[in-house]
Amino acid sequence: MASKVKVTNKLPQFTADRQNQAARAITQALVLGASEASVLTPIDTSTLLNSQFKNVRVEGDKVVGTVGYTAAYALPVHDPSNPQNFRRATAEKEFLKKGFERAAPNIDAVMKKVMKA
Repeated sequence: MASKVKVTNKLPQFTADRQNQAARAITQALVLGASEASVLTPIDTSTLLNSQFKNVRVEGDKVVGTVGYTAAYALPVHDPSNPQNFRRATAEKEFLKKGFERAAPNIDAVMKKVMKA
């Protein structure tokens, strides 16, 4: 007797599920990094801080996350070669970079946790 074997291709579903997990992990990572950066962001009128944005998008098989500032003066304020004095005690140059560096251990933990599930 010949037996029939049915093969079901669940690879597209698996891939979509993993991509959704990656998007959730990236979103959580952006929130952590942006939160740390917010503490280091100089505040005068709060325009810079309020202009912070987060974006997660899918580009082919990659999930790409972006955090930035829409305020026109964000880059000069961030630039360490442009000396300034800040009113806020926690404000630092390179606030976005340093925020993500400080959040790195938590970001790594979140990425591992979300992608392991």
